Amino acid sequence: MTDDCSASAPGIVIGVDVGTTAAKVVAFGLRDRSRTSVACEYPLQHPEPDAAVQDPDVILAAVDAALAETVRRLEGARVELVSVSTAMHAVVGVDAKVRPVTPVITWADGRARHEARALRDTPEARALHARTGTPVHSMSPFVKLRWLTKDHPDLAAHVVTWLGLKDLVLHHLTGRVVTELSSASGTGLLNLETRQWDPDAVLAAGIRTHQLPEVLPTTAYLPLAPEPARRSGIPVGTPVVVGAADGPLGNLGTGATAPGVAGLSIGTSGAIRLMTDRPYADPTGRLFCYALTDDLWAVGSAVSNGGSVVRWAGSVLGDASTSDEALLALADTVPAGSDGLVMLPFLLAERGPLWNGDLRGAYLGLRADHRRGHLVRAAVEGVALQLATVLDALEAVGPVTSVRATGGVFRAPLWRAVTAAALDRPLVVTGAAEGTALGAAGLGLYALGAADSPSAGVGLLTASDYDDVVELAEPGEVATYRAVRAGVGTLLDQLRESAELLAHRPSGNLLATDGNSLAPLASGLFTNDNRTS
Repeated sequence: MTDDCSASAPGIVIGVDVGTTAAKVVAFGLRDRSRTSVACEYPLQHPEPDAAVQDPDVILAAVDAALAETVRRLEGARVELVSVSTAMHAVVGVDAKVRPVTPVITWADGRARHEARALRDTPEARALHARTGTPVHSMSPFVKLRWLTKDHPDLAAHVVTWLGLKDLVLHHLTGRVVTELSSASGTGLLNLETRQWDPDAVLAAGIRTHQLPEVLPTTAYLPLAPEPARRSGIPVGTPVVVGAADGPLGNLGTGATAPGVAGLSIGTSGAIRLMTDRPYADPTGRLFCYALTDDLWAVGSAVSNGGSVVRWAGSVLGDASTSDEALLALADTVPAGSDGLVMLPFLLAERGPLWNGDLRGAYLGLRADHRRGHLVRAAVEGVALQLATVLDALEAVGPVTSVRATGGVFRAPLWRAVTAAALDRPLVVTGAAEGTALGAAGLGLYALGAADSPSAGVGLLTASDYDDVVELAEPGEVATYRAVRAGVGTLLDQLRESAELLAHRPSGNLLATDGNSLAPLASGLFTNDNRTS
């Protein structure tokens, strides 16, 4: 790092954002506030029911390709640092030579649902949530490891170290087997008070502490190793800031760190978070708590189904030539509320605020006059309305006065309008879908002493006239979505009689039968009822 790393200094700061479906590398110019962005996509594979895995080598090759292409476009500009963000909650087992012996088992993998179901309502689950900040759910690495060690002991026996996606990327770039506080705080294995692996959680997961990497501060940095330097064209020894997880960095990159300002991100999935200066244990069990730094914590909840619902709609309701833009344009011709059609968008094992991976998606209120546009719009509205339930829960942490958002979906006016109305808050969409990479880069500047705070680091990379888009909720649409939320329970009740008939069950038992029932929905989802499920 140069001695004078300021807005007038030369050089480039790189934010690496390894997400669920792409590795994005963004180079930020310190002198001219320029941006160079490269993304390399990769598939999310579903080899069996409920599985959502990825090939570690494919992900790492995408990181290499995106870095190399970015450096090529920089045409010799000096890279001052690389700072890393990744998606949370993944698990990959490696051998003694740090070679993967499992695929990357992503947050979206639901095969550990039976373990989550068995634990969900127990005192052990509540105690784990209170200590670790992570709900007991199939997305949690704690639950995944418990499932793997119980159901696949032969596979688990070949694993020397269990890594997350961040740890895999850091080893690829630096040769070190480490993790960092932010990603570790989302595993369900880290004690939020001690900032170390929780012995009881580790034991309950079926593993040993020595099988987990060392936990570094999110501001720690390591030298870029020779081989990744050769592949990328970045000089050997360039500082690689270990960085944080994508959720908290999304808040940082979008400027959602002040009291009352929630950060919203929608990619494949979605989440809303508020920042606090200490860990917060949600007594209702609906909210998570993950670190950005030792004294900045993100409290909120994630939904598994975000922008992916439109991609699903395109594959099911369109054809190979139908773009997301075309589907959204069609949906934009449909009035708010989709003429009474409601979608429960549980296509992937759902997370918050109910943390019940057994829930199944559904369209409610379907009629003959509903067309493809209605189905697509109802999918977008379903995501936004579920995020509204998370916002309700956040009000217990502190009043939410505005929402700052990031994510490629917000390029579409429909996503902005629906989300603003469903949340009933001013929605400020950052001028680029690069909030997480920007947060990583800003945290990197803070880590190397070039900024007084992570937010100040972001400020060094952001032009003062940066083009944010402010979306104000339209009052009529706000009223419509309130009515939709209030009416979901009635729609579910109307299904009771036919469902009882099909299931050959006595009247009155449908909504209290098993984990796949609609009972949790009737008692809180899409409504203003903050009771736990």
